[in-house]
Order: sequence, then C-alpha cells, then structure tokens
Amino acid sequence: MSTTHSRPAFIAGLRALADLLEDRPDIPTPRSTTVHHFVPKSEDAEMRAELDRLAALLGSHIDSEGGHYATSLFFGPIEYCAVAILAEPRARHAAHESYRGCVTPDSPYENR
Repeated sequence: MSTTHSRPAFIAGLRALADLLEDRPDIPTPRSTTVHHFVPKSEDAEMRAELDRLAALLGSHIDSEGGHYATSLFFGPIEYCAVAILAEPRARHAAHESYRGCVTPDSPYENR
C-alpha cells in the first residue's frame, strides 16, 4: 500500500471519515487530533521561507521552540500543523539514533 496520496485523495479521506463518524455515533472519536505536514528537507533558509509562506496563508504565527520551526491552526479540536525540522535538530536526532541497539539498560526486574 502506498503512503503517498494525492491532495484530492487526502481531502476525500477526511470527508469520508467525517461522514462515517457522523453517521455512526456508536464509533468513538478522539478528544483531539493533529494533522501534520512536514516541509521537505532542504537548506534551513528555504525551509523557513516555506513555513513563513504557509503561516501567511493560514494567518497563524511561527513557533520556533525546541529546534523545530512550526505553525498551526485549530479547527475546534482538530489542529493543522506544518513543521520544518531544521538541520541542527536533524543532526541531533541522527546522532541519538546512531546508538540504537548498542546500549541495553539493565532491567529493574532482573536478579530478584
């Protein structure tokens, strides 16, 4: 199954989900949800420019805490969030992931 969908397919999927939830009140809904759009990786300046463009279209502000450059807009309990993961946090994540599987912590349940 492909994970790449066209814009019309994405919108149709959202509408189909909304119709299902409206037609079937016995199906629970989450209290809230976020739809993420990740700006494609490129130079930081280009990623910031794209996010600035999206923020202007949304009429939302930029949040740059934690090394991510992001903007979001809420529709009740639904959030549309666009994120640019800049070079420094990508490098930090890659360094962290380079240790995956190399260190195994002792289990607190062993040797009891």
